[in-house]
Amino acid sequence: MQLTEAHAETGMTLLEGPVFDEDGKLLVVDVTAPEGEPKVMRVDVRRKTSQTVHTDGRGAYTSAQFSPYDGRLYLTDFAHGEIVSLPPDGGDLRTFFSGEVGGAPMNPDDLAFDEDGNLYVSDSRGLTEGEDIGRVVRIDRAGKEATVLADGLAATNGISFDADHRGLWISELTRNRISHLLLGAEGKTASRHTAVQVDGGLARTDSIAVDADGNLYQGLHGRPAMAVYDKYGERLATVEVPARQAEGLESATNVAITPGGTRAYMTVSGPAGGYVYTFDALAEGIRQSNGG
Repeated sequence: MQLTEAHAETGMTLLEGPVFDEDGKLLVVDVTAPEGEPKVMRVDVRRKTSQTVHTDGRGAYTSAQFSPYDGRLYLTDFAHGEIVSLPPDGGDLRTFFSGEVGGAPMNPDDLAFDEDGNLYVSDSRGLTEGEDIGRVVRIDRAGKEATVLADGLAATNGISFDADHRGLWISELTRNRISHLLLGAEGKTASRHTAVQVDGGLARTDSIAVDADGNLYQGLHGRPAMAVYDKYGERLATVEVPARQAEGLESATNVAITPGGTRAYMTVSGPAGGYVYTFDALAEGIRQSNGG
């Protein structure tokens, strides 16, 4: 299903952050949408219709996920270093967190919630400078306390809890690698190691989703495809847009797998527009494969 066309004001469209609401509707963000165009939209995947949930003149929203604590939809604003929230139906936009963390501003890209509603954010600092100064930041569910869990990362992008909520999978866009952060008491990092080196060629590692069996769905920026790995790093599959339809499509940023089902919905974008493509996942969808 095509959702957007390249915007004249920005010269592009970039769909991200697919997440299902409680009614089974798919919410998607368009990172580069200008004011007046839908920055958050709700998609009825059965009827193939969409409607605007939110637009504004400021935000560049790169991910979306519902909080298990208050049920609001949380968005990362990459351009302004903020995290905002709104009700599922839009309106009542609130700034949840803004400002510096550890003496430096954030470029929040993706986010994940733990079971208590605390946020874990991939901070993609250094992306434009080409420096390894990216971070993983934990923000308590009240938005009052922010802590750096890991730093020295190469444009941190994807972030998701593993299937057991014991640790975080994170991807580094400019190093094409996936790392695992084992978490200890109070969400602090107990250990960190490089888990998967992604052979992406011209494509780079974008967002991550995890299914009920612990498999990783690694989005690729620069190719309309996803790489799928098991939790031990074995490459299981490559999901790609059929060649006859791939012209003008450049990235498959993220995926949402139907909670309790195996139908997956992948956000794909390029000069040809912004699309949602569907495929059969290897296992059922859980919170870790629904937004972020």
